Formats: sequence, C-alpha cells, structure tokens
Amino acid sequence: MDPDTLDRRLAALERRLAHLETMLMNLSQLVERSQVDADSVKEGIKSWVTEYVSLRLQQLVPETCEHAPAPESGAGAVLPGTAVPCTEEVLRRLGRIPIPFVRQMVTQKVADTARAEGVALVDVTFFERAATF
Repeated sequence: MDPDTLDRRLAALERRLAHLETMLMNLSQLVERSQVDADSVKEGIKSWVTEYVSLRLQQLVPETCEHAPAPESGAGAVLPGTAVPCTEEVLRRLGRIPIPFVRQMVTQKVADTARAEGVALVDVTFFERAATF
C-alpha cells in the first residue's frame, strides 16, 4: 500500500473516531442530565409484568373453564387437601384454574394465609386477597 493511500485511510479513521468520541460525549452528557430514579423504574417494570401476566392468565383461564367438583367430606366446604373451611364460591373459583399444580399452589397459599390470620371461613374477598402472589 502506498503512503498516500495509507495517510488518507488513517485520516478518515481519525475523523470517524473523533465523530464517535463526540457522540459518546453527547450521550454521556444526556445520561448525566436525565435523573433516572431506579426504584420507580423497577416498580414500573414490576407493574407492567404483573399486568401482562394477569392479562395472559385471563386469556388462558377463561370463565367457562370448569373441573369436576372434589368429593365432599360431609363437613361442609373445605379447601381441597386441607381442613380450612371455605364457601362454595371459593371452591368454584379454584375449580376454574385449569393447571393442577397452579390450583394446588393457590389453595396452599390461601390455606396458609387463613391459618396465619386465624380466619374461620375463607370467603371470596379473603380468597382474592390471599391468592395474590
């Protein structure tokens, strides 16, 4: 390669590097000026993910999804696999959860929360609060 070509290529490379350096400086100044609150960004992401998952679950678990009722023990309605009393509406809502392990996780969480709070009967209001992960 002749020296003139090498000098032109080197000069072009230096111009590009100078332009890149200018762009990086501008970007750095822009980042410094924008005061981003990391906690609010995290909360925004958490909120978005929660809303998205909720929407997807509503699409995957339609209201019409029903399962065979669990055999009754004769002592009134209880959360399946536990001795925690509940209303028939709570059992119906649990029955609409189509994925067995998810239904079991929700049941266990509600039962544990009911025991911890000393709730005598799990109703829909308590179920909706306790079933939230």
